[in-house]
Amino acid sequence: MAHTDKDVDTLNSFLRGEISAVETYRQAIGHVSDDVRRRTLEECRLDHEHRVEALRERILQMEGKPAEGSGVWGAFAKVVQGGANALGEGAAITALEEGEDVGLREYERDANKVHGDLRRFVRMELLPAQKSTHKKLSHLKHTLH
Repeated sequence: MAHTDKDVDTLNSFLRGEISAVETYRQAIGHVSDDVRRRTLEECRLDHEHRVEALRERILQMEGKPAEGSGVWGAFAKVVQGGANALGEGAAITALEEGEDVGLREYERDANKVHGDLRRFVRMELLPAQKSTHKKLSHLKHTLH
């Protein structure tokens, strides 16, 4: 099945979210002093970077133009993370978990907006990977208390 501009738009929406996640993790890592927590955050950042690369590659295969930045989501993430940074490590991790929740909901909500092999790519690769990252961060958050 031929891919449509809407397929590219949907993948670019996912891509902007992933770029935003990478940016937000980079900011948060600088505010975390505990080595174990920092390592977990680095793992999550790398998970998101892998999804950025996978999405860019898929969009290019479709002869689409991958999004360059995080757009509105990135600005929103900076505001949320800025507030969390002022409040400390626990608030930063809570803000990251909220971001993971949003990412998970977007993949679940929009997986059916793409067609053919792209739907399989979202459901079998991106969504499980996002669930795994979400689980890591959720576990980290619950070890704070």
